[in-house]
Amino acid sequence: MDEDDRVIPFPRRSRRVKAKGCPICGKPAEAAYEPFCSPRCKQVDLGRWLNGTYRVETDERPGEPGAAAEDDERSDG
Repeated sequence: MDEDDRVIPFPRRSRRVKAKGCPICGKPAEAAYEPFCSPRCKQVDLGRWLNGTYRVETDERPGEPGAAAEDDERSDG
């Protein structure tokens, strides 16, 4: 059997992974609103995305032609 043909088993975790709390208030997450604990925290998070508190960094500069301009051109036709 060659070295390339060996099966390497998936490593087992020796300890349990602790469930994370709500990213807004830290309370335990509820299954219905996961990863949040309530509809309020879910709405707070959405509001932060919509008002620009949270942002995804890119290499594009404001006003630089990008994907948004290409989408507008396709919808005209």
